[in-house]
Amino acid sequence: MEKNKSGIKLNVFTTPDEVLKHLADYFVYLANQNIETRGRFAVALSGGNSPKKLYELLASDTYKGQVDWDKVDFFFGDERYVPQTAPESNYLMAKTALFDPLQIPSTHVFAVDTELEPAQAALAYATNIQSYFNGLPARFDLVLLGLGDNAHTASLFPHTPVLHEQASTVKEAFLPEQQVYRITLTAPLINQAQAVAFLVYGQDKALAVQQILEAERNIEEYPAQLIAPKEGDLQWFLDSAAASELS
Repeated sequence: MEKNKSGIKLNVFTTPDEVLKHLADYFVYLANQNIETRGRFAVALSGGNSPKKLYELLASDTYKGQVDWDKVDFFFGDERYVPQTAPESNYLMAKTALFDPLQIPSTHVFAVDTELEPAQAALAYATNIQSYFNGLPARFDLVLLGLGDNAHTASLFPHTPVLHEQASTVKEAFLPEQQVYRITLTAPLINQAQAVAFLVYGQDKALAVQQILEAERNIEEYPAQLIAPKEGDLQWFLDSAAASELS
């Protein structure tokens, strides 16, 4: 099922496998379109279990030959403040699921340097992104996002100061309940993207999906409501369980 909702395109499929296939097809389409027109494809990846399955699919025999991977540059929408070798690292997950199987050169992977202090790591990553875009507004061709059951996306968590950041940059975010730092793209930076795609499946995400798409605006409680590209394409890829609370 496809339908538009206030400029948002909802793509709802019966099973998670169907969701992953259609998002992989969308990824390939955008990659090839941008490589043809610009010669490069810049994508910001999401962490978590759902994206891992997407990356494994993209690296599979079915998909790996559909993209000129030498012309793809990888960034991260957010990163946990852990060493790159830690099991919780988004970079390590993507390396294992995507970069290594596809033999992506390290020069095409822009990871967060978590050996720096959190604020310095965020600043260094913002600087790297600005450098990549040659001083022009940083506009990713695609930002992939997941959704937490608490309605967070990237590392934009409820009741954190980063929700009110007006600059298109990268910031550190401290999560008091977990006593940990995260490094995240700000909502304004995500919203500059040519395309943003949410990957969400499972009944445990149904309430959060409904809150983001149908509840009154309340970014403190539902941070993913901040994601609204001004000129880009916003698509949600959902299974029927995740979409089950939508009217």
